Amino acid sequence: MKRLWIVATAAAVLAGSAEAKTLTVTPGGDAQEKIQTALLDAKPGDTVMIAAGRYELTDGLSLDVANVTVKGAGPDATILSFNGQKSSGEGFLITSSRVTVRDLGVENCKGDGIKSKGVDQITFRNLRVEWTAGPKDSNGAYGVYPVASTNVLIDGVTVKGASDAGIYVGQSKNIVVRNSTAAFNVAGIEIENSMNADVFDNVSTHNAGGILVFDLPNLPQMGGHSTRVFRNKVVQNDTKNFARKGAIVGDVPTGTGIMVMANRDIHVFQNEIDQNQTAAVLVVSYTQSYDDLTYNPLPRDIAVHDNKIGKNGWAPQFPGGDVIAKATGGTIPPVVWDGVTNFTPKGMSAPVAVHVHFTDGPVANLHFAAPGNVFSAKPQVLATLDDGAIAEPKPVVLPKAQTGS
Repeated sequence: MKRLWIVATAAAVLAGSAEAKTLTVTPGGDAQEKIQTALLDAKPGDTVMIAAGRYELTDGLSLDVANVTVKGAGPDATILSFNGQKSSGEGFLITSSRVTVRDLGVENCKGDGIKSKGVDQITFRNLRVEWTAGPKDSNGAYGVYPVASTNVLIDGVTVKGASDAGIYVGQSKNIVVRNSTAAFNVAGIEIENSMNADVFDNVSTHNAGGILVFDLPNLPQMGGHSTRVFRNKVVQNDTKNFARKGAIVGDVPTGTGIMVMANRDIHVFQNEIDQNQTAAVLVVSYTQSYDDLTYNPLPRDIAVHDNKIGKNGWAPQFPGGDVIAKATGGTIPPVVWDGVTNFTPKGMSAPVAVHVHFTDGPVANLHFAAPGNVFSAKPQVLATLDDGAIAEPKPVVLPKAQTGS
């Protein structure tokens, strides 16, 4: 009987996989209804194929069925246009696991572009998300936006014009961002309050800030750690910061290459960083007021090494930057650290242990007495600033179903 049960179960699984189908949507008619109906009708294992063409949409799309692929004919061939969107929500919201979105373009969402929330194994591949009128504070905040998700793959994605971050991963775990381009956003690529991320082989250019790794207070997941930022091209980030009033990225100085704030175990290496007027790499504490007694506002265990650093820091855009530049020889050194060490955060009984491994130099240690205390600065320029080697986080490994390996 047990053998019969196993055979019957295997047959049922095979029959279920054989039923996987492709639901094809073509241009013409009510695009909103046609695409959303296909997303509602999809069953696990199905593909929703959106044929080449331009689809004018009046509202956001949503998917809550697991194990579905949503596929277009290419990011410049299948275009989901939200020019006529009436709501202010995201263009495409995904709340189910094991979903792949690929090969399509999304334009001019009132809110975020493509968002996943609370899911596992989410893949964004060969996508374009763009606000076609260029940088404006009325643009949506995020282009590609996985939040509270695990096993995130962003591969071959291009985002332009986001008023917060083009490629943003928040409060997530096990993340790979690769082979992607972010341009003309406030922040190009941002990893926030997340754990175990690899960001590599990307181009971040003409943003206000190129690549950010932040940890913020008062969020459901805090204590971000273990991010590797490597083999990226972070060049000419020169777009004026156009963030909406009150957004934390509004404090990112125009011309920032890579910025690490209040995070730990962050390794920045083998990147090309050039033509960023404020600085190549900024390592800073969180400076705004907070009431979360579990929050640590200081960056800890940060390594910056083996990067190819060109001309940066000739016109710093942060408060007091001109004074610091003058004190350090007229140009901000490649690596700038606020130098906060002997500081006890709220809710803690002793100063935070801070270790840095900065072998790309020169390095400016600003010796701030407390986060953001520019007036206490005692700039010191050193060839390197090295407390000893810091163990590099292990490479992120995603499920084989996502990577195909």
